[in-house]
Amino acid sequence: MAVVRKIPCVVRDLTNHGERVYTVELSPSLAVPKFQPGQFLHLALDDCEPGGFWPESRVFSIASSPRERDLLAITYAVKGAFTARMERELAPGRSVWVKLPYGDFVVDPGTDAVLFAGGTGVTAFTAFLQSLQPDQATRVLLFYGAREPKLFVYGPLAEACALEVPSLTCQLVCEATDGRLQVAGAWPAIETLHDPIFYLSGPPPMLGALTAQLREHDVSLEAIRTDAWE
Repeated sequence: MAVVRKIPCVVRDLTNHGERVYTVELSPSLAVPKFQPGQFLHLALDDCEPGGFWPESRVFSIASSPRERDLLAITYAVKGAFTARMERELAPGRSVWVKLPYGDFVVDPGTDAVLFAGGTGVTAFTAFLQSLQPDQATRVLLFYGAREPKLFVYGPLAEACALEVPSLTCQLVCEATDGRLQVAGAWPAIETLHDPIFYLSGPPPMLGALTAQLREHDVSLEAIRTDAWE
C-alpha cells in the first residue's frame, strides 16, 4: 500500500473550459508518490505546517498519469463553497497543499471493462486510459457524457488513447444533441464483451439511473462499481 504524503505545490497552469469548469495543473515540491490510476487526492488551499493540523480540503480524482512524477492535474466544476473559493483564488503561482494517494476505485485491466463517465467524473478514468498499452488484451468501452461539446475536456485524450490501443473504444455522448447517457444505447457494444465489470463515475443521480438500467439488463450488483461525486 502506498504511503500517504502531504506535499506543498504551486499552480503551474489553469484552464477555464467555460460553464465554471476548470483544469488545474500543479507542480509538486517533491516527486509525486506512486499511485494507481483511479485514486484521488485531497486539495487544501490554506497553509499546512509539517506535522500540524490538516486544513479544510476537498477530494479530486488525479487526472494526470502516474508516470508524470512532476505534475498533478485535476479538473473540477464549481458546485459549492470550497470549489467557489478555488475559482476565486487559484491562479498560476498560487501555493496549495495536496495529500495523496487515496481510494480503491481502480479499474482491473485483467477483465473486460465498461466505463461510464459523466462530466468531470471522467477524471477517475484518465490515468487508467493513459496506462493502457497497444497490446492490451482485454477490451475497454468508455461512454463519456457531457452537457455540451466544449465540456468534453478529456475527449481528445480519450480518442487519442483509442487510436493507440485497438481494444479501447470511446463514445462521446453530448446531452445537448444525443440526450443523457443511457445503458440501452450502449448495450449492443456491451453484449460483445465477456463478463465485463462496470465502472460508473459522475454525479449521484446519474449513477443511480445507470445502476437501475444495468440491473434491468440482469447485471449483478457485484459487477457494478461506482465513484460518486457532487
